[in-house]
Amino acid sequence: MNYIVTAIDTDAGKTIVTGLLAKYMLDKGDDVITMKMAQTGCVERSEDIEMHRKIMDMPWQDLDEDGTSCPYLFPFPASPHLSAQMVDTEINPAKIKTAYQKLQKQYSNVLLEGVGGLMVPLNPKTLLVDFIKELNAPVILVTSGRLGSINHTLLSLEVLKSKGIPLYGIIYNHYPVSDPSITKDSAKIIKQHLLRYYPDALWGEVPELNTSNKDLQLENWFV
Repeated sequence: MNYIVTAIDTDAGKTIVTGLLAKYMLDKGDDVITMKMAQTGCVERSEDIEMHRKIMDMPWQDLDEDGTSCPYLFPFPASPHLSAQMVDTEINPAKIKTAYQKLQKQYSNVLLEGVGGLMVPLNPKTLLVDFIKELNAPVILVTSGRLGSINHTLLSLEVLKSKGIPLYGIIYNHYPVSDPSITKDSAKIIKQHLLRYYPDALWGEVPELNTSNKDLQLENWFV
């Protein structure tokens, strides 16, 4: 099975969550690899893929070295379309899809981490959400209890619904730590919305989002 891991915004924790999900699957005995569509703000190696491998207790792979697991790297830390423009190029979604399909042939499960939020442009003509629609894989949406997350999460769910994209589940992380009343209420509102519009979607939590805490609360996930 293949999953797209996206988030309500940049820095929402999808990189660590992707690694934690992969580790969770590995510990269950599943065959799994992770991938990153594109990364900005780094050169030579994808720092997000390095983080995945660290969490998975997996060494750097040949498919990491040859760029299959992250087809695009850009040094300028910005939206991928702008970072590509800064080096006089443009992201071609077909290149990402080809790498994704290559991994699908080698692994039973591929976790593909997106970039930023759903409406981030990959290039001047393609939004991330439209590319996700083309890949035809269920989405795992990363959110949190920080102030503003209710709005961002419900908007993201509306976008997925309008595009007809299946939602596998939501990962609710507890980092950065916010006021307990906000964290509790945000989870309650998001769960209510989930039950109304995505009754089959799963709910998972990361008690505190970091690389040492690998104890995900994922009842009935990946069964």
